[in-house]
Amino acid sequence: MLFQVEMDVQIPPELAPDTVEQLKKTERERAQQLQQSGKWRHLWRVAGRYANISIFDVDSNEELHDILATLPLFPFMRIEVTPLCRHPSSIRDDDS
Repeated sequence: MLFQVEMDVQIPPELAPDTVEQLKKTERERAQQLQQSGKWRHLWRVAGRYANISIFDVDSNEELHDILATLPLFPFMRIEVTPLCRHPSSIRDDDS
């Protein structure tokens, strides 16, 4: 199942800078692990915002939720999820 996930990060300004840097480091490591596994299929930055639009390829809604909950910045994210399905006019064979 493919899902478009928009993540808008909103770190509280009172969070210590060292804590923020550590969270960003572990977030990057986790995101790279998920991309290498094939679960996090695409990752794009939204220009001008601390946000991204991503495509996840998972087996269920529950798996997506469980993956998102493992992200170190999850407590500071506003997340919107859109389920996707193959468009009948698509010329690509690998987008299902």
